[in-house]
Amino acid sequence: MIKVSETAKKKVIELMNDDGYNPASDYIRVGVKSGGCSGLSYDLKFDKETNDDDKIFEDNGVKIIVDKKSFLYLIGTTLEYSGGLNGTGFVFNNPNANRTCGCGESFSL
Repeated sequence: MIKVSETAKKKVIELMNDDGYNPASDYIRVGVKSGGCSGLSYDLKFDKETNDDDKIFEDNGVKIIVDKKSFLYLIGTTLEYSGGLNGTGFVFNNPNANRTCGCGESFSL
């Protein structure tokens, strides 16, 4: 399961509305792809449809879809949003990551 913090929820809803998505029925798609300075990087986008191999979750009022392959890397992850001095953006608090890069956008197991 992937959890969504309260600050991330507010930002997701704001961005979905800005981009023409409906937070009540559409999804945030979270995935993992090769790349980044630590080997794997996070992929985050909005989606209106699911695929047959997607895992579907809902936490804190946010609907989340994750493809089967990415799910193995993301179990227990919390999606957070940071607006601090180090930059603004979504942050993945992933308990499975052994190493992360300084910007928090990539990781390795």
